[in-house]
Amino acid sequence: MRLSRFGEKLTTESGILALMDDLGKALAGDRKKYMLGGGNPAHIPQMNALWRDRMQRILDTPGAFERMLSNYDPPQGNPAFIEALARLLNRRLGWPVEPGNIAVTNGSQTSFFLLFNMLGGTRSDGSHGRILFPMMPEYIGYADQAIDPAVFTAHRPVIEELDRHTFKYHVDLQAIAVDADIAALCVSRPTNPTGNVLTDEELTYLDAIARQAEVPLIIDNAYGVPFPGMIFEPATPLWNENIIVAMSLSKLGLPATRTGIIIAASEVINAVTACNAVLSLANGSIGQTVVTPLLESGEILRASEQIIRPYYQRKSQQAIGWIREAFSSDIDYRVHRCEGSLFLWVWFRNLPVSTLELYRRLKRRNTIVVPGRYFFFGLDQPWEHQDQCIRLNYAMDDSDVRMGIGLIADEVRRVQAERVGEDRNSTL
Repeated sequence: MRLSRFGEKLTTESGILALMDDLGKALAGDRKKYMLGGGNPAHIPQMNALWRDRMQRILDTPGAFERMLSNYDPPQGNPAFIEALARLLNRRLGWPVEPGNIAVTNGSQTSFFLLFNMLGGTRSDGSHGRILFPMMPEYIGYADQAIDPAVFTAHRPVIEELDRHTFKYHVDLQAIAVDADIAALCVSRPTNPTGNVLTDEELTYLDAIARQAEVPLIIDNAYGVPFPGMIFEPATPLWNENIIVAMSLSKLGLPATRTGIIIAASEVINAVTACNAVLSLANGSIGQTVVTPLLESGEILRASEQIIRPYYQRKSQQAIGWIREAFSSDIDYRVHRCEGSLFLWVWFRNLPVSTLELYRRLKRRNTIVVPGRYFFFGLDQPWEHQDQCIRLNYAMDDSDVRMGIGLIADEVRRVQAERVGEDRNSTL
């Protein structure tokens, strides 16, 4: 079989493909696994009850179940869903959003595939557009999305050490320059993998330089407000017609419905709609049908504010407490201040091995994390920091998270002890 460049791009082994294959093999078998490496949201009982109630109401409404499963929606998305979301964004955030500013995709991953490849890459005039990430690390799922090579460029963050065991990344505002080949800027808020929330000042600055350069600013809002509200710091939502906001139903607890949302200027929405028609005819209807009445009533806001946010905030604080307890004073570590999302980002500054090697060792002990290097892409120069960090998902069962953290601490101590032994032998 002879593949095109497109086929080669999507089938050639990549970091994320190798990692996900590894994770799948690690989870095979009957032995207990401590899965701190995935991105699946928690199964929150109150949210599960809400989804069950909505499905039952659909079943009990004559014709609703059949329409949900048996009819194509327009390629832009379900009109009732889009109109309800536009009204919610107007009412809740004061955004001047109309239905023509919203499109639905088959999941957030699809949203970014479309956006990155519509904006970045080779243009009809032969020029080449790049996507600028103002601050690494960023979401692992972006890294292999662009079809054309060398589409991504990125900057290192400024690291602020808040105390002995806590730090925070900031955008290096002085380093950001929007060159002529930059087609868009892209950030996530809160950020996967670190739980970082860009400050209002950082976001406003990025918006200003993007508008000055006449390129869009893409904001991945998968964990933000108004839903799912998985954000623990005060942060002002931002949108104008130069900003593309991407949202999702996944972190509400509906990842299997594959419902992505793009909020943007009408020309962007028209382009996304055209792509949807070509690639998939229409989008999945289940998530939109389930959620539309919750948008109309505002119930989605109550659930985000009173159920989802407190649940994850408690879990994050609990997991940080377990890290402090397990790592004690003999492990040199720092945790990025958790300001949102469902992850903790742990930095082992003086670890004798890379965190890729730590990941492999932990996998043999049935504990799954994600090594940091997969979250750094587009940088001009290698950076040792990328091999000193791991991402942990704290959304799993409490007992699994606590046990997994204990096993991480134990393995780090083993690595440190081995290095001490090697150093001692080398001096004999």
